[in-house]
Amino acid sequence: MSARIYSPSKTAMQSGKAKTGHWVLEFDREQPRRVEPLMGYTSSSDMRQQVRLRFATKEAAVSYAEKHGIAYRIEEPQEPKRRRQAYADNFKYDRRTPWTH
Repeated sequence: MSARIYSPSKTAMQSGKAKTGHWVLEFDREQPRRVEPLMGYTSSSDMRQQVRLRFATKEAAVSYAEKHGIAYRIEEPQEPKRRRQAYADNFKYDRRTPWTH
């Protein structure tokens, strides 16, 4: 039984940083998924893959994993590249690449 600890990044549909800043402990799959022959649904008998535990800090998630004997790996969040550009910069005369339609 192993798990990964990560901090979720913002989705592409968000402009702000809502629902980020917390840490999640998510269990890895122990058994592969299989396709049901009758209906074609994808199923699994591994119930732990449905469990997601939320923690306020990374240290709380690590201490929970160590307390319960769960092997874990930590995935550090990647900071997004800050790119500031004004809308008017798209139409500047002296841009690096020419503006085309």
